[in-house]
Order: sequence, then C-alpha cells, then structure tokens
Amino acid sequence: MNLERLKLISFLAVTFVALIAFTSVTLPLRSDDEHSAKVKEAAAQSAKAAKVFDAIMQAPDKSIPRNLLGRAKAIAVFPQVIKASFVVGGEGGRGVVSRRTSVGWSDPVFFRAGGGSVGWQIGASATDFVLLFMNDEAMAGLMKDKFELGAEAGVAGGPVGRETGAGTDALMQAKVLSYSRSHGLFAGVSLKGVVVRPEDDLNRAVYSKSARELLTDDKRAANTEAGLPAFPQAVARYAVASGTDR
Repeated sequence: MNLERLKLISFLAVTFVALIAFTSVTLPLRSDDEHSAKVKEAAAQSAKAAKVFDAIMQAPDKSIPRNLLGRAKAIAVFPQVIKASFVVGGEGGRGVVSRRTSVGWSDPVFFRAGGGSVGWQIGASATDFVLLFMNDEAMAGLMKDKFELGAEAGVAGGPVGRETGAGTDALMQAKVLSYSRSHGLFAGVSLKGVVVRPEDDLNRAVYSKSARELLTDDKRAANTEAGLPAFPQAVARYAVASGTDR
C-alpha cells in the first residue's frame, strides 16, 4: 500500500470519527432546544387558560358557583376557540385540563376539542369554553383517545352565580357541565357532539407521558420556573373541596 493511499485512509478515518463526535454532541443539543420550545409553548397555554379562568371567577355574581367547583373531579379551559376551527376544523380548540388529586390540582394536561355545536354562541368569532368533569365516569372519558360530549357522557349547560338550584335534575344527571364566554357574556351552554382529544405530542414532549398517564398519576412533575403550574394554581384559588358555596 503506497503512502498516498495510507494518507487517504487516515483522512477518511479521522473525518468519520469527527463526524460521529459532532453528531453525538449536536443531536442532544437540538433535542434540548426542542424540549425547551415545547415547555414554553405548554407554559403559554397554561397561562392563557389561567387568565381566562381568573377573569371568569372574579365576577362573583356571574361566575361558576364555588360549590360546583368544589365537587368537580377535573376542570378544563379552552381559551379563544375560533368558530370555524371548533365547528369545522376539529383541531383549532386547544385547551388545558387539571384534575383533583390527593396532593392538590394536577399539572396541566393538554387537549384539543372540535366538532359539534356550540348552541347560541355559533356566531361568535372567538369564545372561551370551560368544562367541569363531575364524576369518575366523566374522568374515564378523558382517558380515551377521543371523548364525545353528550354521546359518552351526559352534558349540560352549567348554572352561574347563585343559580345552583336551577335545573337540579339536569345537574344531577350531567357528568360534564359546560360554559362559554364571548364578548364578555358568560353562561352555561350546550356542547353536545364536541369531541375532546389528548394533545399527546405536546404532553409527551413536556412530560414524556401521555394524557392518560398524567391523569392517573398523583405526582406533580411541573417545573415551577417554567410557568407550567399557572392553570392549576388558578383553579386552586377557587375550587376548594366543599359541599357549600364559598
């Protein structure tokens, strides 16, 4: 083997080793960057949902009754859902769910909602939606790949303010209570036919777990510095386990 060929082989070997070393360094860096971006996206979603929930609950006579929040197993907020995305697109309504656990309200879990009818709010350009999951059967629906309100669980427009006595039979039968807010008007609204799906690409990117795993885990995993707990913290300010109004 001549000298030139030895030099070529040596050069190729060194280049190959350098390429492997470079790849082993840059791929984790790229992965870290992607994870950081997803955490920021998730934190923004959590903060947006928290802002909506705070705004609704700061009007005591027109807010969700505290005794219903105290009974809820989980609470979801879908902020600023665009009519066309919700009714037609099926992917436009992004939301956050937190469930009651033995150690307080869980880390935010991310979902999408679409399809169905939004009742009298059908003409709204952008609407905030709130869902209260009132029992274990409703919670079981959230564990599925998709969950259709009204088909798999009874759903009713929830009362506001002091109206907890209104429609008592419907409230007792309903597994999910639904609300909407548009142009400052907040009320219970029927969301029958709406399909709720876990946004597991985001859940797995942030937590390395699916929505189902997160909703069955009593442990908290959120990094408080990342802003992820904004929504469960907002829920905890109002949803205190109790059988009476606060």
